[in-house]
Amino acid sequence: MTLEAVETWIAENLPALIEKYDVPGAAVAVLADGKVIDAAAGVLSKTTGVEATADSVFQIGSITKVWTATLVMQLVEEGKLDLELPIRTYLPAFKIADESAAVKITTRQLLRHTAGFEGDIFTDTGVGDDCVEKYLDVLHEVPQLFPPDELFSYNNAGYTVLGRLVEVLREKPFDACLRDHLITPLGLTHVATSPYEAILHRAAVGHLQPEPDAPFEAAPIWALVRSNIPAGSMLAMRPRDLVAFAKMHMDGGVAADGTRVLEAATVAAMQEPQVKLPELGLMGTHWGLGWELFETPAGSGSFIIGHDGGTIGQSAFLRVLPEKGVAIVLLTNGGDVISIYREFFSHVLEALAGVGLPALPTPPADPQPFDATRFVGRYSAEVFDIDISQADDGRIWMDLTPSGIAEEMGEKPERKELVHYADDSLIPLEADRGMHMPHAFLGDDGEGHALYLHVGRAVRRAGS
Repeated sequence: MTLEAVETWIAENLPALIEKYDVPGAAVAVLADGKVIDAAAGVLSKTTGVEATADSVFQIGSITKVWTATLVMQLVEEGKLDLELPIRTYLPAFKIADESAAVKITTRQLLRHTAGFEGDIFTDTGVGDDCVEKYLDVLHEVPQLFPPDELFSYNNAGYTVLGRLVEVLREKPFDACLRDHLITPLGLTHVATSPYEAILHRAAVGHLQPEPDAPFEAAPIWALVRSNIPAGSMLAMRPRDLVAFAKMHMDGGVAADGTRVLEAATVAAMQEPQVKLPELGLMGTHWGLGWELFETPAGSGSFIIGHDGGTIGQSAFLRVLPEKGVAIVLLTNGGDVISIYREFFSHVLEALAGVGLPALPTPPADPQPFDATRFVGRYSAEVFDIDISQADDGRIWMDLTPSGIAEEMGEKPERKELVHYADDSLIPLEADRGMHMPHAFLGDDGEGHALYLHVGRAVRRAGS
């Protein structure tokens, strides 16, 4: 299918898709054959009724991490940073509860989410230019979950540390680093690094459900705390500008006007698999330096690269096929975002690249009895507690209790029945937001119980 045919399909189907999946508003952009098309549908806020347009800015959430990784790799190219040296070499103020780990953790480990300390720390350190610097003090009592490089565990805090590293080596606030070293060289015009910039554009507002099955309502807060901007708390842009960033990575580090932003070898290194993940459903199969990697078809060694992002009621999806010259962006402000992502990307990827999205995991049609004794117990993280139990009738249950930022982002307590999936993993019997996410149980606490429950984060057994 040609790009023009895809453009026609989007114009005809995007309004129906947002209605089907209760998405208030969405904006998309697609790159193929060196051309970009974009479109939007719905509203930016149910409260105001302002129409979404292709130039509207939506928060990109954790896709920001690829931007942060790009800033870090620019410093490597300039000889100001060595990925293999401990982060303490450049950030003497970096301190966590486990001093023996703190002195070993490297920039590379932070980039690929293998540093091993608790990562969901969203403490507000103010709105001043020193907020990222102050954030380092918040980490002093953060526990080490596992030795550096032992596992993958998604780490927001680690990327905020990387943001501080960029600030120190550039001698200016992170927002200014984004502006001077990426936004301006790429010629981007609809990008906001703060609410004060976002208000200059048509800006999307996130939507949350006050109760399960209730209608989505405009969120009372526009963004997460400023200190976490290197991890994805508030960077916003239109889809076309996010595609321009992706195109630079597809074109060997060169911007549209010929400006070199990264060396081609650096671009390639960022896309190389660094660590393999447990099977987790929506997340990738591997991680690179910043990039999330999706192997397709399984075991082929060929990857879709990308990243997802989620903030307060806003969700973002970026997928890039460098070999095909294709990049796709979907930005949304609420609703059943996983389902609209799956339907939209499945059609466009197949049409332009002949590639399908990897199939999502599903529970067995006929679940067999399974002894979950090794998995039973409480697993605790900064933003939630998860209790795994097995009833007398053999049924396995997961009870999740959110706290902190997870509650602010609209998460509610939930109870799910799990069944055996494969090896040391369980899977929900019922779909949640369009997917069944496997729960992998790893390690041993010395008493025959799993030490970690892995759901993208390695959540440690309480008391171990």
